[in-house]
Amino acid sequence: MAPSYDEMHDASGQVRPHYEAFDAWLQATSFDEVAHKRRQAETSFHRVGITFSVYGEESGNERLIPFDIVPRILPASEWKMLEAGLRQRVHALNLFLGDIYGEQRILRDRRIPAELVLDNSEYRKDMQGLKVAGNVYSHVSGIDLVRAGDGEYYVLEDNLRVASGVSYMLENRRMMARLLPELFARQQIAPVDRYPDALFDILRECAPAGVDNPVVAVLTPGAANSAYFEHAFLAQQMGVELVEGADLFVQNDMVYAQTTRGAQRVHVIYRRINDDYLDPTVFRPESMLGVPGLFGAYRAGNVTLANAPGTGVGDDKSVYPYVPEMIRYYLSEEPILHNVPTWQLRNPDDLKYTLEHLPELVVKEVHGAGGYGMLVGPAATKAEIEDFRARILADPGNYIAQPTLSLSTCPTFVESGLAPRHIDLRPYILSGRRIHVIPGGLTRVALRDGSLVVNSSQGGGTKDTWVMEN
Repeated sequence: MAPSYDEMHDASGQVRPHYEAFDAWLQATSFDEVAHKRRQAETSFHRVGITFSVYGEESGNERLIPFDIVPRILPASEWKMLEAGLRQRVHALNLFLGDIYGEQRILRDRRIPAELVLDNSEYRKDMQGLKVAGNVYSHVSGIDLVRAGDGEYYVLEDNLRVASGVSYMLENRRMMARLLPELFARQQIAPVDRYPDALFDILRECAPAGVDNPVVAVLTPGAANSAYFEHAFLAQQMGVELVEGADLFVQNDMVYAQTTRGAQRVHVIYRRINDDYLDPTVFRPESMLGVPGLFGAYRAGNVTLANAPGTGVGDDKSVYPYVPEMIRYYLSEEPILHNVPTWQLRNPDDLKYTLEHLPELVVKEVHGAGGYGMLVGPAATKAEIEDFRARILADPGNYIAQPTLSLSTCPTFVESGLAPRHIDLRPYILSGRRIHVIPGGLTRVALRDGSLVVNSSQGGGTKDTWVMEN
């Protein structure tokens, strides 16, 4: 694997210009003072209740997501390029979703294999021909970016269903502003705290036609969900009701919430539950999380669901290799951000290559998320590789493979002191009448030495992300 790109230092070991102010603070601050600030952060996060469930922990207890005090910093010029690339990508993905649930031109023109869409478990036939407000399907998108050893950014995956983590982005920034006010006073760092207002605005924009003062609600699966803190946080920040399925009912194709003041009409639902559980009369009949009749109200145009059902086709890993082609097809532009080279194991040649090179590759389930259901070849044992080989052979179409990228590193405080750890970046994009790209996003960090798995659900941590405005 090629050497990793160091976000803070260049090849000669010199501090990059956009990190100079932070480095000066670090050099002038004793280790004990830094340790004190780290303890302050931990205490504050605990008090606020920012927790997450970690997969595989027998206790089932939630714990704090580790927060690192060294920020990931992006210069203005670099962010300008990323912002343009993200806007382009999300625009094309929304056009793609509108097309496949409409005329299906891209399928007829054979620019993407029809079976990848129409036979996809995330394709919702019930959405076919349904007009959605503003033709926006993914109102809130999270696009995962990595920087490889060559210094170039790549899109690792698209998250168009229920992109999570934004509450950590906001709380990380609040924490850093409290711990290091002098750095924020001295530098022009793009704010992220406008996100709740921007989210509220785009949700109101997509209300059913003719509604002047729409009522917005956040739909959560409940307190047992690992991201419940975020659901409650966003509802509170927007000043809207946090509801569970049992709090809502449908009458005459209208959605109502049970409140202390009686039944109240709801026009826009920011849903944080998966398609399958939205409406037991249409999707999974055993679902206790959804609302009977909700999809009928949606189909009648009396309520907007954000994100729209069926967006999962757009972020499916078997569709991911075709996103550059979507950009060319719908926008007549070349992609600004590149995909990671990808082998699709439903193709015999790609399958053969992958099986021959398993110890070198990363293999993922096409519907997988959270870092589960994947093989990181260089970090796997022989037994794990052979086990995964059998799984691939049993269902090749369920997997894609990619080269093991040498993710960029950023100095991170660990038990032994400051050490490089691999990171990625999830910027958030809001789509309404126009597309808003929030400056920065959530930087996730793999805390284990050498690990490339940054997911919080598997023990990764987070950093604040600074976009410099000059």
